[in-house]
Amino acid sequence: MVDRPATATGTPAPPRHAVIFDLDGVIVDSFGVMSEAFAIAYAEVVGDGPAPFEEYRRHLGRYFPDIMRIMGLPLEMEEPFVRESYRLADQVKVFDGVVELLLTLRARGLRLAIATGKSGPRARSLLDRLGLLPFFAHVIGSDEVARPKPAPDIVQQALSLLDVPAERAIMIGDAPTDLASAQGADVASAAALWASPDEEELLAADPDAVLRHPAELLDLCPPVPGR
Repeated sequence: MVDRPATATGTPAPPRHAVIFDLDGVIVDSFGVMSEAFAIAYAEVVGDGPAPFEEYRRHLGRYFPDIMRIMGLPLEMEEPFVRESYRLADQVKVFDGVVELLLTLRARGLRLAIATGKSGPRARSLLDRLGLLPFFAHVIGSDEVARPKPAPDIVQQALSLLDVPAERAIMIGDAPTDLASAQGADVASAAALWASPDEEELLAADPDAVLRHPAELLDLCPPVPGR
């Protein structure tokens, strides 16, 4: 299902000149790697017992230290989690249809950025390893803004770097924090459902569009005139 974003008056939104993507759950399927890295970090820092990964996953989109604070877990888990995430990065997969989507958006003249809960260096390293980094004009991590998602700062930073007004951009995310960040920046938001997130929770966050496959985004992003 694709709903075309509209303005407050109900008229069609201005043509999009930029797309801002979340990374995990939108561009890449990294949940297996996250689960293993989280389990190792939990065992090293907390000790025996099952690592509460499903609870962790419900907070994705936020910066790792913020999730630790919300869950009441030691911030010391970040070092082994990041270490293992780098070690296991070769196991991260790109979602089917994403490369074709990025190629088409670029051919249509749209500018692309990543706004992720990961740190900037880790996000850029992963995208580079997967051969996707050249698609994105900017990759912004949660450590590179004053307030990470769900605050609007990371989306506002993307707009500034892309030199695109809010009404000409759309943000694609798979978590309520992504949508809240877009909404706080007055940017249209689209819920990405291809990673099988909690659909009910995501739809309750009131996205402007709902996408079940990456290619559906193309209906919202026609070619940019003159590019």
